[in-house]
Amino acid sequence: MTYDIAGRQDFSAFLRPAADGRESLELLVKGARCAGCLSKIEREVGALPGVGGARLNLTTGKLTVTFEAGGSDPARVIEALESLGYPASLFDPAQAAAAYDREGRRLSLALGVAAFGAGNAMMFSVPLWAGIFGQELGPATRGLMHWMSAAVGAPCAIYAGLPFFESAWRSLKAGRANMDVPISIGVILTLAISFVEAVLGGRDTYFDAAVALLFLLLIGRWLDHRLRASARSAAADLLAIQAPGAVVLDPGGRERRVPLGDVAVGDMLLVRPGERIPVDATVEIGSSELDNALLTGETRPVAIAAGDACRAGALNLSGTLRLRASARSEDSAVAQIARLVEAGAQSKSLYVRLADKAAAIYVPTIHTAAALTFAGGWALGLGPREALLRAVALLIITCPCALGLAVPAVQITASARLFRKGVLVKSGAALERLAEVDHVVFDKTGVLTEGRPQPIDPPPAAVALAAPLARASAHPLARALAEAAGAGPIAVDVQETPGQGVEGVIDGRRARLGRAGFVGVKGAPASETELWFGFEGDTKIRFAFQDRLRADAAETIAALRKRGVGVEILSGDIPAAVAAAASAAGVETWRGGLDPAGKVEAVKALAAQGRKVLMVGDGLNDAAALAGAHAAMAPGTALDASQNAADLVFSGERLAAVVEAMDIAKVSRRRALENFGFAAFYNAAAIPAAVLGFVNPFVAAIAMSGSSLVVTLNALRMGGKGGRPWVS
Repeated sequence: MTYDIAGRQDFSAFLRPAADGRESLELLVKGARCAGCLSKIEREVGALPGVGGARLNLTTGKLTVTFEAGGSDPARVIEALESLGYPASLFDPAQAAAAYDREGRRLSLALGVAAFGAGNAMMFSVPLWAGIFGQELGPATRGLMHWMSAAVGAPCAIYAGLPFFESAWRSLKAGRANMDVPISIGVILTLAISFVEAVLGGRDTYFDAAVALLFLLLIGRWLDHRLRASARSAAADLLAIQAPGAVVLDPGGRERRVPLGDVAVGDMLLVRPGERIPVDATVEIGSSELDNALLTGETRPVAIAAGDACRAGALNLSGTLRLRASARSEDSAVAQIARLVEAGAQSKSLYVRLADKAAAIYVPTIHTAAALTFAGGWALGLGPREALLRAVALLIITCPCALGLAVPAVQITASARLFRKGVLVKSGAALERLAEVDHVVFDKTGVLTEGRPQPIDPPPAAVALAAPLARASAHPLARALAEAAGAGPIAVDVQETPGQGVEGVIDGRRARLGRAGFVGVKGAPASETELWFGFEGDTKIRFAFQDRLRADAAETIAALRKRGVGVEILSGDIPAAVAAAASAAGVETWRGGLDPAGKVEAVKALAAQGRKVLMVGDGLNDAAALAGAHAAMAPGTALDASQNAADLVFSGERLAAVVEAMDIAKVSRRRALENFGFAAFYNAAAIPAAVLGFVNPFVAAIAMSGSSLVVTLNALRMGGKGGRPWVS
């Protein structure tokens, strides 16, 4: 590492130049967990001199800082992050994944320790509450039970509380108080007052309450970690679609396989049939057909020849190609889509939870009230012990468990109900966004339609004649014909002509399967949804194909409109195919021929109009739009990248799952708001009870647990199997 003249580390070698003269730097930021952390980091870093913008991805921890031309000072950015309480280093995906795995292991271990401590501390505290065999315990036995509970509960509480203690300390160092601050203070004071009571021979200690509280809170923290882990893989799955390496041709024509990252602009590449295009390139020699379904959603192969451009991720179907690389792997179409997905994931993190907003008011209010209770009680002659008991009781009884469970309890219940209906909810926050949706955007292929071309009423005898050639071809229509025919013999002496068709010998007779002109049909217009078959000198047979709509597509569209929700189709398929599907489904607004960036821009335009957009898509070309929409769904048949970019995944053939999910999301929002209302009422009643000494820390712990139980039971009210369906 080099240093500048001021003695600071020099990160200039890691800056990425942009076409407009600006530069960007990617940093790994540790400790950022909530929307408040995100907004604070982006605001403070963005205000630094020379910084044009800052975007933090909470899921990956990656902070992308854009510098104005001539204003790059990465060291100042890192220093600013350090002063905010967020350690930062250069972003390394492997390092970021390792750090995330370490955090997961640490949370799992803390959860296990808390579970052990809660169970075993209660083994000693329950006899104190109930007595043994109905007998009151003597002072010596009671003291022994207190110290045994302390020996188990206190160390477990200290270790299990470390994630909360460290988070609270970072927050306080930065001059702010997050939700972990009252939790940490409550746990520490509970342990302190318990030790004081044990030393003085008091009646009650609360070691079990402290560690049990941490156990419940760690369950939520661990579940949140698992949700983030699933979200992290969306961009990684996109990049995994790229070929792991490429065949580079030397000037002498010698083949050399190199890692994908070593391909440079201008390299000559060799791509054989069945291989994916490694980087964006231009065809120099050869012709073939490309399957762009993963990139654009088009069901038809695209014929290419010398001079045509092709994009990374496309599948070469027939001919051998020599390509001239026009971009490096990190600048390819697939990498660009991955960056769009990541940008969309960042924007989702801007959704501020109601609990985080409430914490900004709750934390200073409760801390002030506890301090005044202690000081006022002591001043009024209660004594330091009784005053401290009342202050601790106040902190425990108002511990934000009910507030923290208000939304997660509803999300878990709603997720379970949707799971029974075949919908997997990947992010609890998605239900909040889904409840706000007023416009639904569907992809065509694989969403409104079944996503696979099928022959239209083919004569069985004709299918049997053409099947041997169809089985020898990788063309999607030929595969559909072969699937309709089932297993059987394959033609011999097969030759495939890129963009035209396949020919071979069947039972000693030469036959062709493909375009009309290739098979020998003159005057027939070319069509991308038909195949012709015929033996030499014999009658030619036409097979027509279509991608059928899902059975309930039209009913689902009608149900959405009945609910006042706008509906639109955005597809990468040819406009004629999109128009036919839109007409059959009853959708008036549609657009075809869109690339991934075009879909993202269309979704952004709708958002700019004030629409809350739900994107439903399944292809690689949908992944970025899924990530950028207000909420996102994907069918279970979608690519892994699209499923990971989506918030919800539905299985089966029923498109009605979309409206059922929206219905349940609206109910879950009502339950969450009811829980917030109860949490506010509970705290309004609990604060004076604790201040006036009506509850001690033990009763406070019971009341706090009871409030959590109430919000959980309220959440379960929506967990039944029934519910009013949108589509019959």
